[in-house]
Amino acid sequence: MELAHSLLLNEEALAHITEAKRAVFVFEWLRFLDKVLIAANKVDVKEKQKKLVEQLTGLISSSPGPPTRKLLAKNLAVLYSIGDTFTVFQTLDKCNDIIRSKDDTAAYLPTKLNKPQDTVHYTRCLLELQNEAVFIWTTELENVATLCFKALEGSTYSVRVSVSTLLGTAMATALMPKQATVMRQNVKRATLEEVLELMATGFLRGGSGFLKSGGEMLKGASVSREVRVGVTQAYVVFVTTLGGQWLERNFAVFLSHLLELVAHPRATQTHVEAVYSRRCVSFALRASLGGLLGEKAQIAAAKEICLAISKQMRAVEAVVNDPSSENRAGAADVSASQHVMVCALKELGSLVQSLSATASPLIQEPSVGFLETVTSVLLHPSMAARLAAAWCLRCVAVALPHQLTPLLERCAECINNLKNSPEAVSGYSFAMAALLGGVHQCPLGIPHSKGKMVVSIAEDLLRSAAQNSRLSLQRTQAGWLLLGALMTLGPSLVRYHLPKMLLLWRNVFPRSQKELELQPNSASGSGALEHDPSSIYLRVPAVEAVPGPLPLGVSVIDASVALFGVVFPHVSFKHRLQMLDHFAECIKQAKGVRQQAVQLNIFTAVLSALKGLAENKSSLGPEEVRKSALALVMGALDNPNPILRCAAGEALGRMAQVVGEASFIARMAQHSFDKLKSARDVVSRTGHSLALGCLHRYVGGIGSGQHLKTSVSILLALAQDATCHEVQTWALHSLALIVDSSGPMYRGYVEPTLSLVLTLLLTVPPSHTEVHQCLGRCLGALITTVGPELQGNSVSISTIRSSCLVGCAIMQDHSDSLVQAAAISCLQQLHMFAPRHVNLSSLVPSLCVHLCSSHLLLRRAAVACLRQLAQREAAEVCEYAMSLARKAGDGKDSTSINLNITETGLEGVLFGMLDRETDRKLCSDIHDTLGHMLSSLAVEKLPHWLKLCKDVLAATTEVGGTVASVGRRKDEEEDSEKKDEMDDDIMFTSLGQDDKSKPSVAPRWVTRVFAADCLCRIIHLCENADKAHFDLAAARVTKAKNPEGDFLVLHLCDLIRMAFMAATDHSNQLRMAGLQALEDIIKKFAAVPEPEFPGHVILEQYQANVGAALRPAFSPDTPSDITAKACQVCSTWIGSGVVSDLNDLRRVHNLLVSSLDKVQTGKSPSSQLYSESATTMEKLAVLKAWAEVFVVAMNIKKESQSKPARPPQGEDEDEGDEGDVLPPDSLMTLVQPELPSLSRLWLAVLRDYALLTLPAEFSSQLPPEGGAFYTPETIDTARLHYRSSWASVLHAEALWLSSTGFGSAEDTGPVVVSAPGNSTDGLVKDRLHLLLGISIEFLCFPRAEEPIEDVMSCLHALCTLLDSPSARTHIAEDQLLAVELLNVLHRLLLTRDPPSVQLQVTTVVQKTIRAAQEHLEHIRSSKSRWWCMTACAERSMTILPTVLFLITGVLRDTAVKTSDNSVPAPVSASLQAIKTILSSPLAARSQTQWSALVRSSLATVLQHSQPDACGVSVDEVSLLTAVTLFLLSASGALVGVSVLQTGCIERFRHGLDSADPWTQARCYQLLLSVFQHSCRSLSTPYIHSLAPVLVEKLKAIEHSRPSTPAELQAVQEGVKVLESLVAMGEEHNRVQLLALLVPTLVSYLLDDTTFSTASTSSKDLHEFALQNLMHTGPLYPAAFKTVIGVAPELKTRLEAAIRSRQANSKAKTAARQQQPTVQAAPTIKLKTSFF
Repeated sequence: MELAHSLLLNEEALAHITEAKRAVFVFEWLRFLDKVLIAANKVDVKEKQKKLVEQLTGLISSSPGPPTRKLLAKNLAVLYSIGDTFTVFQTLDKCNDIIRSKDDTAAYLPTKLNKPQDTVHYTRCLLELQNEAVFIWTTELENVATLCFKALEGSTYSVRVSVSTLLGTAMATALMPKQATVMRQNVKRATLEEVLELMATGFLRGGSGFLKSGGEMLKGASVSREVRVGVTQAYVVFVTTLGGQWLERNFAVFLSHLLELVAHPRATQTHVEAVYSRRCVSFALRASLGGLLGEKAQIAAAKEICLAISKQMRAVEAVVNDPSSENRAGAADVSASQHVMVCALKELGSLVQSLSATASPLIQEPSVGFLETVTSVLLHPSMAARLAAAWCLRCVAVALPHQLTPLLERCAECINNLKNSPEAVSGYSFAMAALLGGVHQCPLGIPHSKGKMVVSIAEDLLRSAAQNSRLSLQRTQAGWLLLGALMTLGPSLVRYHLPKMLLLWRNVFPRSQKELELQPNSASGSGALEHDPSSIYLRVPAVEAVPGPLPLGVSVIDASVALFGVVFPHVSFKHRLQMLDHFAECIKQAKGVRQQAVQLNIFTAVLSALKGLAENKSSLGPEEVRKSALALVMGALDNPNPILRCAAGEALGRMAQVVGEASFIARMAQHSFDKLKSARDVVSRTGHSLALGCLHRYVGGIGSGQHLKTSVSILLALAQDATCHEVQTWALHSLALIVDSSGPMYRGYVEPTLSLVLTLLLTVPPSHTEVHQCLGRCLGALITTVGPELQGNSVSISTIRSSCLVGCAIMQDHSDSLVQAAAISCLQQLHMFAPRHVNLSSLVPSLCVHLCSSHLLLRRAAVACLRQLAQREAAEVCEYAMSLARKAGDGKDSTSINLNITETGLEGVLFGMLDRETDRKLCSDIHDTLGHMLSSLAVEKLPHWLKLCKDVLAATTEVGGTVASVGRRKDEEEDSEKKDEMDDDIMFTSLGQDDKSKPSVAPRWVTRVFAADCLCRIIHLCENADKAHFDLAAARVTKAKNPEGDFLVLHLCDLIRMAFMAATDHSNQLRMAGLQALEDIIKKFAAVPEPEFPGHVILEQYQANVGAALRPAFSPDTPSDITAKACQVCSTWIGSGVVSDLNDLRRVHNLLVSSLDKVQTGKSPSSQLYSESATTMEKLAVLKAWAEVFVVAMNIKKESQSKPARPPQGEDEDEGDEGDVLPPDSLMTLVQPELPSLSRLWLAVLRDYALLTLPAEFSSQLPPEGGAFYTPETIDTARLHYRSSWASVLHAEALWLSSTGFGSAEDTGPVVVSAPGNSTDGLVKDRLHLLLGISIEFLCFPRAEEPIEDVMSCLHALCTLLDSPSARTHIAEDQLLAVELLNVLHRLLLTRDPPSVQLQVTTVVQKTIRAAQEHLEHIRSSKSRWWCMTACAERSMTILPTVLFLITGVLRDTAVKTSDNSVPAPVSASLQAIKTILSSPLAARSQTQWSALVRSSLATVLQHSQPDACGVSVDEVSLLTAVTLFLLSASGALVGVSVLQTGCIERFRHGLDSADPWTQARCYQLLLSVFQHSCRSLSTPYIHSLAPVLVEKLKAIEHSRPSTPAELQAVQEGVKVLESLVAMGEEHNRVQLLALLVPTLVSYLLDDTTFSTASTSSKDLHEFALQNLMHTGPLYPAAFKTVIGVAPELKTRLEAAIRSRQANSKAKTAARQQQPTVQAAPTIKLKTSFF
């Protein structure tokens, strides 16, 4: 492919490649030429223009494929636009000659456009023409509309899209033409009524509406579904083209028109047609209102819909109340009104649900009467209208959960009051069922009593059903509907009513034929609520916004098919055979269309059964069952119905999977092979090609590997059949299935398959979109098969990769959205496997353009690809997107770019998409993409991302948030009135300008919630980046040095403002997110000092803002979850220490006081609106907040008491600086009055928590009436709330009990924990055991997901308890409790890594031991010292193993070699602890246990110090020191233990062999201590083993003299050890020992020649050796003379050295005399001496 990258076509290279690859080569050259022509030098282009034109025109004559033709034409046009135009007419003549020479007959053009594609092209032409041809939307508007209606008859999806676009655009242009056209030509604009009437004609009368006479119109011919769908899409295009502002102004007219459509008799001639018309109108309303209007405009639209419903309902009531029974016209109006009601109420519910809590003004405004209007429809005569009203109420309850309980009560009251009205019983039961069905979407739930109320009403309805025959059916249906809805509330409620339910179920079965009658329903049609009223309370499928159950006939068939699949695997083989034979007989008996319907249902059931068998891993059965199933399936592979052929192919694959026998698979494959080789009809070839694909898909590559070659060759041949594109489509689809299922086994077939794919992409006409879609699937599967190999650089891999990129380029340029989406998916896979070979500079702009596509699948694919790209290359993606925006801004290629990218970049576009998109998967991918961008770029581009979030959150004030001022709202209303009075001319001349200059829709609440979450993520990202983000002084300094840099602390004002806006919004979800952001801000910035005011922090200036943000969350109508979160923020704010103003502190404190009053009185508004669990959550949150505040107050009090008294201030400035600081006891003063009641409540919380944490087998011990803050009905959800609150409460209660002597100092309040009559000691024990039990239970097995704060709170509570004398006494007396506590702490120390946890654990252990010591001192005063010593010894042997294990573990982990050879503090402490323990006098009391403990501990140290286990950074000296400590301090326990002795000797030998002189020196010192040990039985083995090594080391110094002071020191320490051995030796061995020492020292002496040139260290060694020889001689004169006499050379060398010293000057002699004195002192010392 590289040879194709040249300005001129490389004809030589083209001639040398095969014929099959030439088309690809030419296409690649044209792609390169397309990119290079614009950027090339014009001089070079003109020089080669003649040759280039010849090559291009020559290629035209070769009949290239459509993609190549398109590039040829484009390149020729560009060439003449930048080069010379002299030969342009010659080229045109050549093109004309080529056109004349070609045969345009059908025989020559086998790929003529089919009719749907013709229509698409015609409509696109007209769409472009209407920009200039005024007559299209003026005089010929009716004719254009008629043509569009006709084109929609029997249309496909692509035709409907293009025709509806033309129709809607033409109608919008006719209504509001462009300004330039109006000024250029005197045109008459159509009125809105005329345009809507034209479109209504198509919806109601179809394509012949203008041509028929009035009489013909009345014949009642129905309009096809395709026409109605197309016109509906045209309505959406019409409104979208005109824009949101137009819709906002004209919504009343537009709504009235759509509702009139659905009320027209021609739209509702049959039930099926009426349902379909309703769906069309609902789609038009949802697509226009949901996407074009902002939240404020949506509220206004909802009011308009309410007015329309109210008007319709008044008309219905007038007819119903009319005493005349002959008002037939009125009856028709009532019938038509039901469809109006359904459409209006469904859209009203959707609006409210999308608005969520921002819809509060709509519900609360009395003039609208929203709830009254909707509930009035519950009495409508039509069931469909009543169900729609019930669904709307469910939407209200989901959006505004505080309305759920009042609505339930209101409906219950109406049912009880209107029991004798069939419509009331039916309507209000629908409403109650719908409301119950929405409970699962309301996290706060409903009170348990409401469930009881519903059961009571349902039971009453069922029991009274037989009392009135006129109401029997309605009451029965209503009763069972309510019971069905009750089941959605879950087992926590149902279990209490199960006996009553069983009694009712027993009587439910019909007692007569009349009771068994069902309402008439067809087996076809669209979904509607009236088909199955139970759908009103069931969960809505994810793909549906409003439930639409199919007609009963269809639902029964679907249910039976699903049931058949479940039952079939569990019946006997005999019954399976009977059912399969029965199916075959049913197919034979059915004829015509019914046969196909029966066959389709049967195949669906069989497929379901085979799937069930595969999931259960069951066999199909014996041979006769297989034959029967096979006969059923094989016959359908040749069926003309393509759906049946698909079902048959799937069934065959499933059968092969279930049977699993190679012979069966081979037989099936061979049958298809034979059929495909012999058959020539399309049906057989398509059916059996699919069969091959399904066989491979379900059997897998291994099971079908032997047939792979044959299958691939046959399908490749079928795919090349250009005479039948249907065969090509099925063959390519099957090939894609085989490639997917074969995996690596397909690697050998990749090249030929890829070659075929490229050939077909270049030759198959684009009109055959199905073929191109299948080619896209094949290409994607091939890329997956090659996988990571695509990164390679071999010739074959490079060819495959280039071919894949060419294929993607062809598909990217296709007109079909599915093909384009497949191209994006393929490029995404290529980027995953070979990222550096995918050109992001061209891919990202194309993806950005697709973000504005009208096709959901294309937008999905583009965002999914961006999501992957942003994970690794977020910066590049954003930059390329901005380059596209700059290109559009420069006016280049403006016709092809239609994307509103502003300075906010791609991120802003994605945020805007969140406001328009409703698809969950797409929105999720957008969230992920923005999240990846945020993680990569937020810290680097902090102002940009903060501005993004700020702009989105600022929309809060535009929807009527609580921070919006009344005056500004009034101004906005006046502005809107002025806009309404604008002149028509001005209105239409400004059309289209606003949409480009600013977003059409303000950010919705969901987007604002996401922006608030992004704000929190930015804070956390900055926390892990530069510390200057949270240091104002450092940020300012860095900013001054580098103005480009930016830090979060510099934007604190904006952070507070954003959190404030979010926390005070109408949307509950946004309020939660805002409070979370506020809490994060407080935590991260609380300790940031204010440089300009020392002693203050920067958050102090925002005290009023924080208080204002918190205050609305404590209003009476606030949901419990928001109040709970606000309590958490309050405690964080108070505990942060930021508040310096007592009044501000008191205001926030008063919020908590008011909440505490609700807890004490139990009169919380939420208790009547939400479930008891919500009340539990709120109360526990309040008590937790108070607990955290009390803990902070106690800490402040403790710190102030520990600080020394401040001296009086002498300077005015100092007094001023401290004047704003709150006194230390301010917080405690505020908290103190509430402590008596708080302590009792905290104890009640802990007691509840202790009971709730009991295992399931102890559930019988739970109190039947519940606890202090939970009810038995909500026990499961209550556990979650207790789990998040108990730790802080435990700490606070421990502080309170410790400070009051465990309640003995309490002045007021009853005792709630101990039983009456208990003593004070029993009270203390009860409370202590409660707190200790909770703590030990939690610390035993803390889950990994438990926050570390809970662990710390628990440990702090234990510390606090151990500060109390009474608690210490009880713990020390209960030995089992103390031991269990220490065991738990030991386990926690081993499993939790944070240093703070480990330090706190050691603190608790220290206090526990101190308690035990105090207890022993108390015992000593009353018992003998001998008994105490014995008890101490026994107990010490229980604890010491754990202590020694921990100490040796610390030594292992902290003994790390440092650069300056210093000893880390933990190592020093560990060594000191080892010495202390080993020298303990208690060791002699338990000699056996002691010896075993010492030996195991030494073995552990030896294991830690093994040379193989030690890394290069391990401090070998510290470990040798520990070994020496064991040898010196516990010698009695180690003598004679050969294994330990051998290990110790090996460690010393390894130290002597060390290359580090420091290690050698310390090893010599430690050996000296061991050699000199008084226990000869211990030291002798070490002397015998290590002395020879020592001597060899010292002798080797003669040839490798020390060059550094450290090496000299090591030699000196070794000589000292050898001298000590000489001194320790007996007299008769003295000569032999001196014979080792003296020659070694003499060898260190230098002669006069070498002394002058020797190094300083070598000279010092000479002096050291001479000094030691002169010192040793007098000590052992006889032995010394003997050694010197035996070796004359020693004497000669020694005498020469002495003479040399005497010959030196007196000054040098004096210096030499001082030197030994300096060296005699030890030069290696530890900070702590261990010996």
